[in-house]
Amino acid sequence: MERRGQKYHRERLGEALREEIETILEGELGDPRIGLANVSEVQLSPDARSARVMVVVDGDDEQGAATMEGLQAANGYVRRELAERLHLRRPPELIFIQDRSQEYQARIDELLTRSKKKNRSAR
Repeated sequence: MERRGQKYHRERLGEALREEIETILEGELGDPRIGLANVSEVQLSPDARSARVMVVVDGDDEQGAATMEGLQAANGYVRRELAERLHLRRPPELIFIQDRSQEYQARIDELLTRSKKKNRSAR
């Protein structure tokens, strides 16, 4: 069973990682493949050795794929910067994942709106 203090430490570290990665993505990466991207969430593993970085990418699927490719290429730079800024001895291994939850939510809202319109017209 995990001690409460460790859980809170992991949550604080995850939030600090999210903020720093967001800052790095906003202006420090010069890769032209990386488009407009925001970090929505960072999920740390229980041992804090790896972290899933959920990234929301603006644009179509092609731009999203190029951005994710650019982020994977910049992985080492981002880890080194995180270690320096947050004074981490061993920064977590970063796994960048494209977050499509907003797209799914928009699609569900659209389908619900359509079903409501059909129910109204059937009455």
